[in-house]
Amino acid sequence: MLARRFGDFATAEDAVQEALLDAAVQWPAQGLPDNPRGWLVQVAYRRMIELVRAETARRDREDRAARREGDDRRTAPAADEPPAGERDDTLILLFLCCHPTLSTASAIALTLRAVGGLSTAEIARAFLVPEATMAQRISRAKQRIRSSGLPFRMPDEGEREARLAALLHVLYLIFTEGHTASLGADLRRVDLAEEAIRLAHRMHALLPDDSEVAGLLALMLLTDARAAARTGPSGELVSLADQDRSRWDAAAIAEGTALVTRAMARGPVGPYQLQAAIAALHDEAPSAERTDWPQILALYQVLERLAGSPVVSLNRAVATAMVRGPAAGLAALAALDGDPRLAGHHRLDAARAHLHEMAGDREAAVTHYRAAAGRTTSVPEQRYLLMRAARLTHPG
Repeated sequence: MLARRFGDFATAEDAVQEALLDAAVQWPAQGLPDNPRGWLVQVAYRRMIELVRAETARRDREDRAARREGDDRRTAPAADEPPAGERDDTLILLFLCCHPTLSTASAIALTLRAVGGLSTAEIARAFLVPEATMAQRISRAKQRIRSSGLPFRMPDEGEREARLAALLHVLYLIFTEGHTASLGADLRRVDLAEEAIRLAHRMHALLPDDSEVAGLLALMLLTDARAAARTGPSGELVSLADQDRSRWDAAAIAEGTALVTRAMARGPVGPYQLQAAIAALHDEAPSAERTDWPQILALYQVLERLAGSPVVSLNRAVATAMVRGPAAGLAALAALDGDPRLAGHHRLDAARAHLHEMAGDREAAVTHYRAAAGRTTSVPEQRYLLMRAARLTHPG
């Protein structure tokens, strides 16, 4: 609300933080106000006025501030005007954080900070960078938005679709990093995965008729439903085929399946819906042996035509092996060897090792498992790949 009314995103954040500090001090001593949200809005508004006045005086911006008077977007609301304070600006803020002038890394950091409410230290820990580095990244993102002069409002209809695609991509990347951390000793970054799901829920509530928003939420729910079974007693990685399916979250699977079923029936069908449909087939299978691999392969083929990428092609190759045998899968993987986007990527070696193991070629499987272990930066994945190699080397 403050950012919308004053047009100053960074200062609005400072004002809200000061209001929350006031609440933390006053409420325990004086009791909870009758309208806590209204109390926060009014106190934050007063703090915003103080911050704006101080900044105006320091930088001699009286003339600029005067020129802004009369612009309804930048005028503070009356204290008895509840509609402005009650308006949900989450979607606008998400669009702002995912502005096309920002890099993907900056958009992710700013989204987690401004919308997710994670501290700079928490975001830095999640991506294994120093807190000072992350603070600079967030500060530069805020400055870029401020310099752009972008108004705090929904994008025009013409640019909304492209901006929405970028927004969904940022949420997808946040979830992906949370589900399988690319660096460090932990397999998951639980705070990131949960925050991505929370934001996707908000997106779906605000855009209930958008099929791809529903598809992304379904994909997150169906994927995260398996989280509890992905690690063993010692924290070791457990493959999908070996997981205890009784530990999967049945409620999340039911919610995700219902979402993607409704979304695909409503259309148009997009990449997130297709990925969610694949995840649903895995989740609904009573065992690894009874997985509907022909249907999964068909969905990957459609996904590859609609939104092809090296990772999609790699997954399609594995699905091909499950339907037509490891030799067919290895041939499909061989077609990816010349793709520079997969050069040196551990997943290509890991997939090739798995298919060689299926084919009974232990020596080749061990070679590729070890190569994959040497290329991944995730400690749990590295241990898992080396364990697979060791079991094939010493089967007893």
